[in-house]
Amino acid sequence: MNTKLVGLALFGLTAAAVTAYPALTRTPGAQPGGQGPAIVLPHPGQRPVVEAVFVLDTTGSMGGLIQAAKEKVWSIASTLASAQPAPEVRMGLVAYRDRGDDYVTRIIDLSPDLDQIQGALFKFQAQGGGDGPESVNQALHEAVTRIGWSRDPAVYRVVFLVGDAPPHQDYPNDVPYAQTLAEAGRRGIRVNTIQCGQQPDTRGEWQRIAQLGNGGYFQVDQAGSAVAITTPYDAPLAKLSAELDGTRLYFGSPDERSKRNAAVDAAKAVQAASAPAVLARRAEFVASESGASSLLGDQELVEAVTSGRVDLDTLQPEQLPQPLAELDSDARARVVKETAQRRDALRTQIQDISAKRAGYLKQEVEAAGGAEDSLDHQVWNAVREQGADAGLSYGTGGPKY
Repeated sequence: MNTKLVGLALFGLTAAAVTAYPALTRTPGAQPGGQGPAIVLPHPGQRPVVEAVFVLDTTGSMGGLIQAAKEKVWSIASTLASAQPAPEVRMGLVAYRDRGDDYVTRIIDLSPDLDQIQGALFKFQAQGGGDGPESVNQALHEAVTRIGWSRDPAVYRVVFLVGDAPPHQDYPNDVPYAQTLAEAGRRGIRVNTIQCGQQPDTRGEWQRIAQLGNGGYFQVDQAGSAVAITTPYDAPLAKLSAELDGTRLYFGSPDERSKRNAAVDAAKAVQAASAPAVLARRAEFVASESGASSLLGDQELVEAVTSGRVDLDTLQPEQLPQPLAELDSDARARVVKETAQRRDALRTQIQDISAKRAGYLKQEVEAAGGAEDSLDHQVWNAVREQGADAGLSYGTGGPKY
């Protein structure tokens, strides 16, 4: 049994704010102060959608938080996925530094494929900076204007600015953040800020950005603070997660399948470097209803056939993965059916063990004297109470660790 408190809460806080987006509006159909677009809830039976873009400072002082992001992305996803009805979650990233550094911004567009997001995070290291202010103005502008936001009024669009230094205000050809935030409001995008550390000049700017962005201001320690617990269920869940990944079969042109398999191989490399606890969190998410898109991606044969979207008999051999291309029609159908059954069985196993893991975590937290004052519980309380305004119910199970 290995229980420890570590600084990993930042992205959990972000998850709460994502889910709370519509909850921050107390008057139905209007934003605070009469600003921003009216809220439009999903139609009955329509799955809610959350689009969240993290604008993350990746300069040298942010090393602890970048590591936390790499480890906690699946906890965010699992917390969001625990709602009923289960939302579709799309995440994106704008990493930023400053002019004169190795890069000013790097953009990862919105995607339901969280393996892609984790893989992008895995490549970032904290370097550069050093003069205090950073290129916050450019990062925010690109988050609003270069990300592929949907136009559906029922989608909750949220930006989270995460950093510890204020914006440069002296750069030529820079778009001031006030102008960017006005555009965000027109597009129905709410901008929240999370200050890392306690630098006073950052606090004032972050509070103003949150106010202009119709969002919330949060402050955490330089590396955050939260409860993180290693469990005896982590390794079994990591193994089952790998087996679940092994049920994926992709169809399409040779080039399409090659690109998809390359993405799978890249995700495997990240997973090989991840701790069992991280893989356990991933297993819980990808086995959930919300995690299906992240697990399967595009043109996954078993899902496409079993859902009725694709007729297996209409696919040519060159469109099929090699194990199926050389089989006759009946054998192909049998492989797809058996793979679908195995996938369902693995999902059930993961969900059962994840429930045991949740019980273990609850006992460990209680044995440590409880965690009611931790950021984890504060975050979960916000998700439970404010998510209700978005038509989401999080029950009484507590936060995901």
